[in-house]
Amino acid sequence: MRTSKGVEWAMHTLLNLALLGDGEPVTTAQLAAAHDLSASYLNKQLQLLVKAGLLESVPGARGGFRLARPLEAMSALDVVLAVEGDEPLFRCTEIRRCGTIGERCPEASFAQSCAVKVAMGRAEAAWRKALAEQSLADVQAAAAAQAPAVPARVRQAFGRD
Repeated sequence: MRTSKGVEWAMHTLLNLALLGDGEPVTTAQLAAAHDLSASYLNKQLQLLVKAGLLESVPGARGGFRLARPLEAMSALDVVLAVEGDEPLFRCTEIRRCGTIGERCPEASFAQSCAVKVAMGRAEAAWRKALAEQSLADVQAAAAAQAPAVPARVRQAFGRD
């Protein structure tokens, strides 16, 4: 399964905001600069996260973005759906019915769902289930275990320490 870079950017942004821990809004420019990202592209992801209820947008001169809920209440699937949408990853176009093979098969051959569609649907359901079972708090804990110094570096990068 492939996702856009927007999913990675969105997840890191949510994790960074959580590491700041103060609930103060952070501007798109600051969030983008933290990882040398395109501010305009990141802003599109941030707006999608707001629409999905993962971020809040705070207007005004001291505005920006902050978490709308704790990381424990956000799953990796929430982020993927916010950025990528809820369309199925695989779309069966029923090519089994096309061409000379399709012409040679009796209509009864197509009474059941396409086996390829069923297999891909099972795989996607398992992928979604695994993402849904993983909170962003779980991801943050794993990241902190891998690199214990990073949380302090994130706060420093945003001028919070």
